Amino acid sequence: MDVFEDLEVVDETLDVDRIPPGSTLRRCTFERCRMRGLDLSEIDTRQCVFSECDLANTDLSGSRHEGSSFTNCRLAGATLTTAVLDRCRMLGSDLTSARLLALDVRGGDWSFVNLRHQDLRGIDLTGVRLRGADLTASNLRDAVLRNAVLSDATLERAALGGADLRGADVDGVALHELDLRGAIIDTTQALALALSHGAIVA
Repeated sequence: MDVFEDLEVVDETLDVDRIPPGSTLRRCTFERCRMRGLDLSEIDTRQCVFSECDLANTDLSGSRHEGSSFTNCRLAGATLTTAVLDRCRMLGSDLTSARLLALDVRGGDWSFVNLRHQDLRGIDLTGVRLRGADLTASNLRDAVLRNAVLSDATLERAALGGADLRGADVDGVALHELDLRGAIIDTTQALALALSHGAIVA
C-alpha cells in the first residue's frame, strides 16, 4: 500500500502511477489538478485538501475521507459508492450525475454544493451544512436531515416524502412551495408553514 504524507501538487495531471488505488494520503494538498477518470477506489485521505480539482468520472468507490476538503472541485459522474465522508468540506463542488449509492456522510460542510437531480434516497445527512446547496429535483425520500443547515438551499421539485427535517435550519426555504406529504417536520417548521399559508395562530 502506497502512503503519501505532506505532498503538495499544483497544476498537474495525475495518473494511476502517481496515486494508485488503495493509497493512503495524509495532509496532502492538490490545487487545480486533473484526476479525471482515475481509479482512486479505496483510497484513504486524512486532512487532505483538493482545491479546484477535476475529478469528473473518477472512481472513488470504497474510499474513506476524514477531515478532508474538496473545495470547488468537479466530481460530476464520479463514483462514490460505499465511500465514507467524515467531517469533510465539499464547499461549492459539483456532484451532478455522481453515483452515491450507500454513501456514508458523517457531518461536514456541503455549502453551495451542486446536487441537482441526485438520488439521495435514505441517505443520512444529519447535521450536514447544506447552506445554499442546489438540490433542484433531487430525490430526498426517506433522507435524514435532522439538524442539517438548509438555509437558502434550492429545493424546487425535490421529492421529500418520508424525509426527516426535524431541527433543520430552513431559513430562506419556501416550505409552502414544497411537496411535504409524508415528511416529518417539527413544531417550529409546522408553525412557519402555517403562517406562510396565511393561517392565524392563536
